[in-house]
Amino acid sequence: MTLNTKRRQVLVGTGLAAAMVGFPAIAKDKPKLRFSAVFSDQDIRAQMMKKFADGIKDDFVFEGFYGGTLFKQGTELVALQRGNLEMSNIAPQDMSKQLPAWSIVTAGYLFRDAAHVSKFFRSEEAAELKKMSEDKLGVKVLGPTYYGVRQLGLKPDRKIMTPADLKGIKLRMPAGDAWQFLGRALGADPTPMAYAEVYTGLQTGAIDGQDNPLPNVENMKFYEVMSQIVLTSHLVAFDLLTVTTKVWDQMSPDTQKKFQAAADSAMDFSTAKHLAREKELADSFAEKGLKLYTPDLDAFRTHVQKEYLASDLSKHWIPGMVDKINAL
Repeated sequence: MTLNTKRRQVLVGTGLAAAMVGFPAIAKDKPKLRFSAVFSDQDIRAQMMKKFADGIKDDFVFEGFYGGTLFKQGTELVALQRGNLEMSNIAPQDMSKQLPAWSIVTAGYLFRDAAHVSKFFRSEEAAELKKMSEDKLGVKVLGPTYYGVRQLGLKPDRKIMTPADLKGIKLRMPAGDAWQFLGRALGADPTPMAYAEVYTGLQTGAIDGQDNPLPNVENMKFYEVMSQIVLTSHLVAFDLLTVTTKVWDQMSPDTQKKFQAAADSAMDFSTAKHLAREKELADSFAEKGLKLYTPDLDAFRTHVQKEYLASDLSKHWIPGMVDKINAL
């Protein structure tokens, strides 16, 4: 009995040792990339991330978390910095909280359209901002994730033609100085509120309006609790697809090239989808009974740009950057 017991122990031990010898080969899994975003899994950008994940599947395991289920809106950047997250879709407004120079790309009426944004981020002019992010935040910016032109969606049936008409309007804007400043520059009373709470806020009257691109209005069904959409086109909306420099720096040059190419392809796909959807939705919302109209855009543009140039935000902008962006 004793000999048999010892023999079994030896065999078991030998088996475990053999298993351990083979373990590194089995456990040498691909690196895991946890991605967090506030947009829903029904969003076009969720399709974008699936396309991206397919492009990197040979080198990484991608895990996507949507609807703010892993990290709340505005907390993703800190999660990246703490190593609790590898990738995220970061609002440039959140970047500007730590790097005020980034606030330039959050300014109203700066970019003309999606193509202008894309051209900027692939240019030498954007290199200084990107390097700043890598060196000071530990975050690599892969590019902009366009999601539409932001328009005003209001519950009150008040005609809005100039910034003065927005006086007293409680306009939901995301938290953060850059977002709140934009709301004030438009002439409204900005109210910070989480994205997931906007529908209820409009429904109960806690807010009078929100500003989002039309695809977001559809995804979140804001149109059900709005009476009108004012086509101010005050901000070409985009976030930043990011990965930590810790992950990026561990890649070989070839892997980095494949990773960036997958990101570029996915972002281009998403942009094209959003542009097509924006055209369709204007007609769709009108059919649902919402009033859609264009205000005095010159009045809005002049007022908003004047507010920015006179603000403390512009003091942090890289000298000459506005002119370089305009010239692209």
